[in-house]
Amino acid sequence: MIHHHIDLGSVLRGTVCELYSNLVTRPTGVAVRTEIERAIAAAGVRTVTVIDFSQVTLLDFSCADEIVAKLMLRSVEDAARTIEAAAPEGYFVFRGICDRHLDAIEAVLERHGLAIVAMLDGVPQLVGEVDPEERVAWDRLRALGACDEAALARVLAGDLAEAPTGEAATAAAARAAELLERLCARRLAMRVEGGWAAVGARLDVAPEPGPASGRAA
Repeated sequence: MIHHHIDLGSVLRGTVCELYSNLVTRPTGVAVRTEIERAIAAAGVRTVTVIDFSQVTLLDFSCADEIVAKLMLRSVEDAARTIEAAAPEGYFVFRGICDRHLDAIEAVLERHGLAIVAMLDGVPQLVGEVDPEERVAWDRLRALGACDEAALARVLAGDLAEAPTGEAATAAAARAAELLERLCARRLAMRVEGGWAAVGARLDVAPEPGPASGRAA
């Protein structure tokens, strides 16, 4: 797996204007997303790409739609095809997001029924459309690190008054597996050796520089 970092400010200046720091207008969003997709395709393997908004001053709805929503939509669509085609898997973590970006990002995620992993206050968090069960499962998975469905089920059972046993424990593991599959299909979790892991939970892994990268993730 490759971890790499794409600085949107650098991509913007390289594709649109050297002195530009605003992500506005749909053609600008298309140009920036195309450059990101080119960089990811060049990797050719499973990737976790950090998309960094730190140097973006202004983000409008059209650019949020072209960059954030369409990157996630295509990744989610690829998730279904990957099972059969063994195509490279692309995951995203968004960082450098602040209040002046959030309104546009949340609006386009809601419109498409999507969610992303965003680094907020230094902690990976889910932003967008997520049901309560998915959010709890993702939070517990992030805290656990890589684990199988039985381990996640035991932790989720800890939220109950009594931990299930016997058939109830089997049913809890099946429910945990279903939640993990849903998170994986939404590109919010991934299969790893020995089970599953939350996207964004391993950003301490040393990154390899991406083609549009200038800094480590």
